[in-house]
Amino acid sequence: MAERFGGKYSPDGARSDLDTPYRGKRRTRVGGRANLLFFAPLPLAIRAFWQEPTGLVMMLAAFGVLILAAWLTREGLIAQEAYEARKVARRPAFPRKIIGSLLTGAGLFLASFATGGGLVAPILLGGLGTGLHFFAFGPDPLSNKGMEGVDTFQTDRVARIVDEAEKHLTAMSDAIKRAGDRRLEGRVERFQTTARDMFRTVENDPRDLTAARKYMGVYLMGARDATVKFADLYARTRDAKARDDYEALLTDLEDNFTARTRTLMLDDRSDLDVEIKVLRERLQRDGIQIQRMND
Repeated sequence: MAERFGGKYSPDGARSDLDTPYRGKRRTRVGGRANLLFFAPLPLAIRAFWQEPTGLVMMLAAFGVLILAAWLTREGLIAQEAYEARKVARRPAFPRKIIGSLLTGAGLFLASFATGGGLVAPILLGGLGTGLHFFAFGPDPLSNKGMEGVDTFQTDRVARIVDEAEKHLTAMSDAIKRAGDRRLEGRVERFQTTARDMFRTVENDPRDLTAARKYMGVYLMGARDATVKFADLYARTRDAKARDDYEALLTDLEDNFTARTRTLMLDDRSDLDVEIKVLRERLQRDGIQIQRMND
């Protein structure tokens, strides 16, 4: 379905760049190169049926290993993007891209060995495939990020709640697609960007979780349920009044999430000011004591 352009010079009026669904987003790397890995092994599956039984089994095994390597690589790229999007994050528990590199080498070894000709060529081809895959996609994140001096219990608690909140946002995206309206999909994406701003704020300071938990749980669950009901209704009736009410709901939610996020950031600044003031007072007291000792 075509989507009408809306921008600064459009008849609908001006719209701030901060309201676009692309604010804070980066181009995904889970694209052409990762998807090409799924198509590259297809000739092995075709060629396998012109081999003797042993060669057939080895060719199909090589095909399966390479497909598994492609899947792990794509999942590793998705996990890395989630890691890079957060200022505080744990490294992936399973190094998918590294294992994908090793499986790529193993698949190429099996494919080459199935054609005969000894071990030298398969070993060289497998090693080359592993190296090229590692060079093309890189390693997985191997260390935690922003975890120095952070209470791991609170961080894990925040991570669980953020994961649940992300599930609500994903359900909203899946539901609004049923409405068949690209403009509404963009409106939901803008709200999701605002909600994720709160997620990042809470991740940076887990102490904010208490003040934000209702927004990340109850309110997002209500927004999800409202989106599901609206999408089903609008897909059948194209009710303009229901659309206006739903967009007004998103606007109210967005304004409230924005206001709460700003409050959390102001609280963080207040905490910083208090810490600075206390530290200065301690330094002044220590200076007075040193001066008295010298006297």
